[in-house]
Amino acid sequence: MQDESGKAALGSPANIAQVGPENSLHLNGHTVTQNGHNQTAPAAPQPQFDSRAPSPVPTPIIPREQWGGKYEFLLSCIGYCVGLGNVWRFPYLCYRNGGGVFLIPYFIMLFFTGVPLFLMELSLGQYGAAGPITVWKCCPLLKGIGIGMLCVSTLVCLYYNVIIAWTFYYLGSSFQSPLPWSCDAIANAGLCGNGTTGNSSTGRVLSPSEIFWNERVLGVVNSEGLHDPGPVRWPLALCLLAAWIVIFLCMLKGIRSSGKVVYVTATFPYFVLIVLIIRGATLEGSLQGVAFYLTPDWSRLANAQVWNDAASQIFYSLGIGVGGLLSMASYNKFDNNVIRDTLIITTGNCATSFFAGFAIFSILGHMAWRKGVPVGEVADTGPGLAFVAYPEALALLPGSVFWSIMFFLMLFMLGIDTLFGNMEGITTAVLDEFPQLRVNTLHKSLFLGALCFCFYLMGLLLVTDGGIYWFTLIDAFSTSFGLIIITLFMCIGISFFYGVNQFCQDIIDMICHCPPWCTKVLLYFKTCWVVITPFLLLFILTYIFIEMYNTPLHYGSYVYPRWGKAIGVCIGATCCLQILIWAIVAISRETGTLKDRFQKSIRPLNSWRVNNLSSAARLEESMEPERVEAPFTVTLTDMDFTAMTWEMGSEA
Repeated sequence: MQDESGKAALGSPANIAQVGPENSLHLNGHTVTQNGHNQTAPAAPQPQFDSRAPSPVPTPIIPREQWGGKYEFLLSCIGYCVGLGNVWRFPYLCYRNGGGVFLIPYFIMLFFTGVPLFLMELSLGQYGAAGPITVWKCCPLLKGIGIGMLCVSTLVCLYYNVIIAWTFYYLGSSFQSPLPWSCDAIANAGLCGNGTTGNSSTGRVLSPSEIFWNERVLGVVNSEGLHDPGPVRWPLALCLLAAWIVIFLCMLKGIRSSGKVVYVTATFPYFVLIVLIIRGATLEGSLQGVAFYLTPDWSRLANAQVWNDAASQIFYSLGIGVGGLLSMASYNKFDNNVIRDTLIITTGNCATSFFAGFAIFSILGHMAWRKGVPVGEVADTGPGLAFVAYPEALALLPGSVFWSIMFFLMLFMLGIDTLFGNMEGITTAVLDEFPQLRVNTLHKSLFLGALCFCFYLMGLLLVTDGGIYWFTLIDAFSTSFGLIIITLFMCIGISFFYGVNQFCQDIIDMICHCPPWCTKVLLYFKTCWVVITPFLLLFILTYIFIEMYNTPLHYGSYVYPRWGKAIGVCIGATCCLQILIWAIVAISRETGTLKDRFQKSIRPLNSWRVNNLSSAARLEESMEPERVEAPFTVTLTDMDFTAMTWEMGSEA
């Protein structure tokens, strides 16, 4: 009984026969030792067991937390995936890439890369019950994938909490009446009256919300570019500190308490978005914005940046390749239906992105109508689109102060859910490598505190006057080609090294009573994992590398210098080079020829399937025989086999 890799499965006769070199087994008076030599024993009776041999004791396994119920995991995953990316990143990318044409590569990438890779990551984490590093006991050669995920997750957490800091700043400013970015504010009376206000480098008219964003929040007008970060903006630094304190407290509470919070945080955003869409639909010019959102510009499909942004948005929004999904699934019950959860979460996430786009573009259409310009020129492209368009939309609502508070509170909830999942990927990976931290509350608290404080110190660069330039650089390259390479190797490793048939069987084993539709859906996923998904990822990578150096990176009118772009390439390369580095380490630890070393390094470790045991009986069955260190002797005679046959006959 062997798995796809040729390794004896736990509990099989082949595995039971693997005992230590000092142990021996006697068959019909003949002693068979494990060093390959046979010894003929005399016919004298011998004791069956050496009295000095202790009974085998399994290695103690430190218990892991589990979700309180399947709905907690489902809502937590929805809260993790449905985040700020759905509200500010998807409309921003759609706006940057010519409107509705972006939806075509987006849904292609969703069906053939996003959903299959989402299921793969959930299944891998749930079956292995381990974080993004330890889970690669299934294929030690690819441990670098877990390290690469950790690098990507670190970069995402670094700049993602800056968005939450911006949200905190707007939330605090929303308690002023009138809102500081509205035309009703005294400081903006002259700006809205003459309609000629603007300090944009492009010479176009700026709205009060754009001025508030660029001057009051970012301070980008005081910086010349990437080389001139300027001083730290201390109001933003305090907001960033508050955001990391909240994250620290959330991490201390654990998954059981956070699972209760998502009942509110996962549903409240939809209520606010519905209100914004209804209000946007009643504004003049909103249909122009919706038409720009849905009408494709077919010539944009020939641009590699559009396909790159579509793939990166799928990974960014669904959280693929970052390690958060894998870590959250590792706290699942073994028999959770991962196929059902995958279909629900991915459908809900992408529907929310599409849904939020109407709220953004209806407001952009109204802004374009008021300024008398095309929709494509209504705002600077950049991550701040939601912090320009949405605040202006809120200023047009009756009771704008109340709705502004509710909206930015919604953004805060979305951001906390997603960032908690990313941080869970980092902490789970470390805690699995050092499990003693799980049982020592003080050491765990110190580790989490030190981790959050280090993130805060590194994030101070992003809240300087020129921090938005560094923010855009990390955003552009942390979830670009490096993340695609990581997911490509994850797909290839599971499909061809671990074995796609074995992986599908693992999924069926978890679901237990697998309905007929699950088996049919698995055929589709198997085709994607083996053929379609790797092909699409390779196609995107080739297209990206051909066009990457010819497409300038810019924020507004600022074009990044070559050295700045080189830093971004190094950021992406650092993440994916972990795969090569740790593959060399895994091969060097084995013995034999290079071919033997490679074959040994792709075999699952003996402890791979131990983590999914849920009962003492299954633990006893899967106990590794090589853990018995004391010598023992067992003698079997013909009477043993005769008695066994007689018992089988009597039972029949």
